Amino acid sequence: MDYFTLHSILYGGSIQWILILIPIILVLLAQSALKRTYAKYSKIYNARNLTGLQAARTILDNQGLHNVQIFQGHGQLSDYYNPDKNIIMLSPDVYSGTSVAALAIAAHEVGHAIQHATKYPVIALRNKLLPVSIVAGNLAWIVIMLGLVFASFSGLLWVGIGMLGIIAVFQVVTLPLEFNASSRALSILESTNLLTYEEVPMAKKVLNYAALTYVVALITTLAQVLRLVLIAVARRD
Repeated sequence: MDYFTLHSILYGGSIQWILILIPIILVLLAQSALKRTYAKYSKIYNARNLTGLQAARTILDNQGLHNVQIFQGHGQLSDYYNPDKNIIMLSPDVYSGTSVAALAIAAHEVGHAIQHATKYPVIALRNKLLPVSIVAGNLAWIVIMLGLVFASFSGLLWVGIGMLGIIAVFQVVTLPLEFNASSRALSILESTNLLTYEEVPMAKKVLNYAALTYVVALITTLAQVLRLVLIAVARRD
């Protein structure tokens, strides 16, 4: 394929638009599916009438993690575990909510606390990548734009692509952590009877769609990397 053919495909055409539009569509679909599923199961109350706070505290205490504190945060679906402060932040609907969705999300965050307490192997790798990925996340698109605008600094474009690659690796490493936290959550919710047999599949749907957003984020990053690599190759040729 000669330069002019490759140039017309990349800049005039379909590949560029596909690599831009498909990730955007996937992100919108994933977010919509998560919000829809969360809204559905936020209206179904668990049989034991437990709040997310009560469920999280029960699981933590059963695991001997009495030192992990739980606080109410802000917003919706803004729940997280902070390993440095050893605290779990639950959004208001999860903290005080008694829905199946609330228990699923609260248990997921507890799953992360258990991972850190048991030194889940992937955490060490993620922690090593975290500082580099933060730098890459802050600088990647600045470097990429400089490489795109100033043709004489085309090497910067490859540096920026490399930074996006670091972000993609970090996202790949994050996936097993998220899936494992969800797996732990579902297992504990079922084995401790915090959710009934009928409620566990509902909680699984909520956590599956939450995990899907991480998968889509990775796909989006990989699509960006591929699009920029094609541009860089076309420029070089």
